[in-house]
Amino acid sequence: MTRFPPALAKKIDAIKYFRIRAGEDHRFIAIWVVVVDGRVFVRPWNDKAGGWYREFLDSGIGAIEVDGKEIPVRASPAKAAALNRSVDAAYAAKYTTKPNRKYVEGFATDKRRATTLELLPS
Repeated sequence: MTRFPPALAKKIDAIKYFRIRAGEDHRFIAIWVVVVDGRVFVRPWNDKAGGWYREFLDSGIGAIEVDGKEIPVRASPAKAAALNRSVDAAYAAKYTTKPNRKYVEGFATDKRRATTLELLPS
């Protein structure tokens, strides 16, 4: 499994509102992103039928924007319980404002853990 180079993973980790596009036809949207041990993870807040998460499950491909550059990615479900707990902790450490608390707590539920995707360069 090829991962992002460490310098790029560090840049991604510094981004609060990460721009991502699932598939080829969706538009770029801003979501939260975390990096755990150099690996890039995302979770949807909503699991809508036409949303970016479902599109990644269907097509497996998409793109991210970093420093104004579009980078092709693929997505892989992250199922390991210990890894998902680390993703929970990364969200809590990165998104620390009072308005973020509701979302950090929501991301730490079993329902949302089950939707964790690891992004990989394609």
